[in-house]
Amino acid sequence: MARSDLIVGLDIGTTKICTVVGEATDDGVDIVGIGVTPSTGLRKGVVVNIEQTIKSIQKALEEAELMAGCEIRSVYVGIAGSHIKGFNSHGVIAVKGGEVSPKDVERAMDAAKAIAIPLDREVIHTLPQEYIVDDQRGIVDPLGMSGVRLEVHVHIVTGAVTSAQNIVRSCHGSGLDVSDIVLEALASAKAVLTEEERELGVALVDIGGGTTDVAIFHNDSIKHTGVLALGGQNLTNDISFGLRTPMANAEAIKIKYGCAMVDLVEQDEIIEVPSVGGREPRRLSRRILAEICQPRMEEILTLLDQELTRSGCKNLIGAGVVLTGGSALIDGCQELGEQIFNLPTRIGYPRNVGGLKDVVNSPKYATAVGLLCYGAEKEGVDKFRIRDGHMFNRVLSRMRKWFSDIS
Repeated sequence: MARSDLIVGLDIGTTKICTVVGEATDDGVDIVGIGVTPSTGLRKGVVVNIEQTIKSIQKALEEAELMAGCEIRSVYVGIAGSHIKGFNSHGVIAVKGGEVSPKDVERAMDAAKAIAIPLDREVIHTLPQEYIVDDQRGIVDPLGMSGVRLEVHVHIVTGAVTSAQNIVRSCHGSGLDVSDIVLEALASAKAVLTEEERELGVALVDIGGGTTDVAIFHNDSIKHTGVLALGGQNLTNDISFGLRTPMANAEAIKIKYGCAMVDLVEQDEIIEVPSVGGREPRRLSRRILAEICQPRMEEILTLLDQELTRSGCKNLIGAGVVLTGGSALIDGCQELGEQIFNLPTRIGYPRNVGGLKDVVNSPKYATAVGLLCYGAEKEGVDKFRIRDGHMFNRVLSRMRKWFSDIS
C-alpha cells in the first residue's frame, strides 16, 4: 500500500545506498523501514554510471518497502561532490505599506539571489541567515514588523546542473519522484546537532565514502558549507595497497580494526589479513594497520581545519566540532580531531528518532535520517525543480508571475 503520510530519505553515497522510511511525530521522526545496499555507480559522490546506480537504488528500495510494508513513490535525496559550492549574499528592498508582508520577504530573497551564476550551475538551497528591518539586526522572522527597508543575508548553495540531473534521472529510472534535493551536510546536521550547538556555533564534519562535507552554524543559521573530495574510500585504498589485500577485505578490516592513532593500539594486538590470489592469510600487528590509517586521517582532518580557517568562521565555533559519517566510527577519530582542530570534538549519532531507532543508531545513517527530518519539516512547501530546458517556457512563466504581481 502507498501511504501519503510516510516520508522517505534516499542517501545515494559512494560506498552505500541507504533508503530510510519514516513518519513525522511531535518529537522528530519514527523509523518504520530501512534498506541498505552497496553502491556501484558513483565516484566521489557523483553518478558515473546511471544503470548501476538505478540497480543499487532498486535493491535498497525493495528492502525498505518490505520492512515498512508500503510502496515508495517519492523521496528526499541527498547531493554531494566537489562540484558543490556555497557562498554568502544579501538583498535589500523598500517595504511597501510600512509593514513587512510575505511578498516583501520573497522580494528580498529574490534580490539576494539576483547574482550571476554560470549556466552550468543550479541553485540548490537559498538559506536565510538573518533579516534586518531598518537598522534592527538579528531578526529571524520579519513578518508583520514595521519598517521601510528590509535586508536579508543568505547562504546560497549551488551545484552542477548535470550532477543534479543524473541523480534525478537515477531516481526516475527506479520509478521514484524526487520531492527535493538536499545538500548532504545540511541533512546530517538536522539529524545529529542539538539546538544549543547550532546557537553557540558548531562545525559539522560528515566523513563519507567519497567526500567529506563540512557545514558551520552560528546563531542557529548556516555560515559556511564546503566539500572535500576525500573520504573513507581513500583510507580503504591505502589499506588494500599497504596490506596487499583485496578491497572488500580492506573495507572489512578498516571497519573492524581500523585506528586513527597508533598510540591507542597495544603492542601485542594481532589481526588476520586475507591475501590476494588464493595465498594463505597473514597475521600482522594491528599497529601496522594504524600506521597506514593515521596519515590519511590526519590529512583529511588537517585539510578540514584549513577549510574552517579559510572560511573565517573558526572563531565562531564555540561548541566545537561534530564528526559523523561512516568513517567517524574508526577508533581514535575523535581524539585525533581534538588534536588537529584544537576544539572539543564528539561523534554525532542520529537524534530525536523513534521506531526502529536501534537500526539507524550509527553515524553512517546520519545523512539518511537527516533527509527524513528535512522532509518532515518541508512537507507541503515548494519543491526543488531541475532547471527547465525550454527557455520559452521559463520566460512565459516569469511573465505570468509579473502580471500576477501587478494585478
